[in-house]
Amino acid sequence: MLGITRNRPLPRSGMDFAESRQRSSLAGKVLFAVILTVVCVIVLRQSSSYNSSIFSRHESGVTHILVTGGAGYIGSHATLRLLTDSYRVTILDNLSRGNLGAVKVLQKQFPEPGRLQFIYSDLGDAKAVNKIFSDNAFDAVMHFAAVAYVGESTLEPLRYYHNITSNTLLLLEAMAAHNVKTLIYSSTCATYGEPDKMPITEITPQVPINPYGKAKKMAEDIILDFSKNSDMAVMILRYFNVIGSDPEGRLGEAPRPELREQGRISGACFDAARGIIPGLKVKGTDYKTPDGTCVRDYIDVTDLVDAHVKALAKAKPSKVGIYNVGTGRGRSVKEFVEACKKATGVNIQVEFLDRRPGDYAEVYSDPSKILRELNWSAQHTDLQESLQTAWRWQKSHKNGYGSSL
Repeated sequence: MLGITRNRPLPRSGMDFAESRQRSSLAGKVLFAVILTVVCVIVLRQSSSYNSSIFSRHESGVTHILVTGGAGYIGSHATLRLLTDSYRVTILDNLSRGNLGAVKVLQKQFPEPGRLQFIYSDLGDAKAVNKIFSDNAFDAVMHFAAVAYVGESTLEPLRYYHNITSNTLLLLEAMAAHNVKTLIYSSTCATYGEPDKMPITEITPQVPINPYGKAKKMAEDIILDFSKNSDMAVMILRYFNVIGSDPEGRLGEAPRPELREQGRISGACFDAARGIIPGLKVKGTDYKTPDGTCVRDYIDVTDLVDAHVKALAKAKPSKVGIYNVGTGRGRSVKEFVEACKKATGVNIQVEFLDRRPGDYAEVYSDPSKILRELNWSAQHTDLQESLQTAWRWQKSHKNGYGSSL
């Protein structure tokens, strides 16, 4: 009896009913998930399409600027200023030297549709660049994108000629093909080389002595030759050694760790102050300068981007403006190190080494032309103060844009 009961099969109708309920429940969940996914995709596409359409059309009263290298140190600060001044901005960067973290900071500061978009691409890809220009309605270009270390350029010259000269040519071709009429070009005092006399004016002969300066001068020459038969408005800004950071602490300088050896002296000073490196290596103590170390003109990044904005406002069709952007005062490397010690409060250890290949002894600007024509002059000229501002950002971002305290 018990055996028969134990082996008796369950009614088929009961099993069918349970399976049916389970299958129905599972199908409902799957259907709901599919519908939800489709809705999300549609919303995202509509949002993306709407946002993209804003950047793809010209609007009265709105100036749309393409900032190449806008994720980099100077480019991100320039983007911040442009957005603050109500420009529409597209950043184009391949992130080989820039920081996505800087872009995220900017996006958080200016989240409104039609203010800022980021495009990950390489200026060396002509097809991609042409599509970017086809898809967007740019009114002007600020061209910062470039590798920019003198020492590295002597080790990898072909990389510098390709990245600076060739890429600028491709950009200029895209601008011409898509009728973008204004270019603000980020150049450098390195195009002057080592002049016979100081200060440097805009008519000082350009005789660069390293591949970085040579590549920048070649790019300038291409722009100038093109402009002779074009109605493009061109501003070429040759600036000196950039320091500092956003006074409100939103942005800073965060070079990649592997580039510390090639980086700016300010970055090296901060790394030494933080104990990331054991001390500071000063390369060259036998130059013909008052204390034997190189003399440079240190320009605060806030002043530098102000010069770019003023150049943009004054750019005129068929006209070329060339300007030095500096303080007009030279400071030695030893002076800089002492100012950095005071700014950080750390007694940085200094090791003096042989000269770095491609360096020059003394370079500082005569900024009278830019004052006269653009009404620009450096306002942040206290070296220690600029370094203190940058140091505050460094201390609160110990892993660059990877973390903030």
